[in-house]
Amino acid sequence: MIRPHAVVLVDTNVIIEAHRTGAWAALAGTCGVETVEDCVIETQTGYHGRTHEQLIDARDLRASLTAVHDVTDSERAELAVRMGDIALDRGAESLWAHSLGRVGTWLLSGPDRASLRVAVRLGLRERLVSLEELLEKAGHRPRRRLGPAYTRKWMTRVVSLMVVAEFGGR
Repeated sequence: MIRPHAVVLVDTNVIIEAHRTGAWAALAGTCGVETVEDCVIETQTGYHGRTHEQLIDARDLRASLTAVHDVTDSERAELAVRMGDIALDRGAESLWAHSLGRVGTWLLSGPDRASLRVAVRLGLRERLVSLEELLEKAGHRPRRRLGPAYTRKWMTRVVSLMVVAEFGGR
């Protein structure tokens, strides 16, 4: 269950999609939205393939976030040992490395398949939340339709397949 002002860790994809659909203000105003420095950096790269709505001002982004966390090499090393052979991009790796040291209630939103697989492997799939669910909790209907990977249905299906792949024979 998503509580008002719950801490939600978001990856680069969620930040970009929420901006593209005009939903960022609603998301940031409802949840304690946090990310890691590498995800902020990723929002500032790859502009050649983005629409105007996907261009994100770094200063405005930082101001709208509850926190932007730095990640240490030791946090990355702990994650690497625990996740095994799963290859993550730098932002998702940093987000999961940061999450391992968190206490209390938090959720993570990001549609990257490798990231979802990490959640399954680490026994943290109950911490996953789709952007669609977050926006529903905020009472916000995006101006543009969310991409399929940002929906509850897509996330549920993909995570279920990963659970079978990870633990099916046991």
